Amino acid sequence: MDANKEPFEEMNNDDVKKILGQVLDKTNHPVLIHCNRGIRRVGCIVGCIRKIQRWAMTAIFTEYQRFSGTKIRIADQEFIEVADVNVDLDDNLKPSWV
Repeated sequence: MDANKEPFEEMNNDDVKKILGQVLDKTNHPVLIHCNRGIRRVGCIVGCIRKIQRWAMTAIFTEYQRFSGTKIRIADQEFIEVADVNVDLDDNLKPSWV
């Protein structure tokens, strides 16, 4: 999956929705969310999960920044803010934390 790199590269929202569908399907649990370095792409996916959990954007960005260290990208935070996180998933498959 492409990373968010301004001005021309952005994560594909359809890919993110597919990943979210896999992560939110409790038949796949436990699940490990990982990428090359486990920072930015993972941070975006976790940020989208927090958005689904109805966290405030400031709390999402604070968590993202805490775990990104010196690798913070504004483009990632912008992506999280505008990402479509509406995932069609059977209520019986959703974990209790959603």
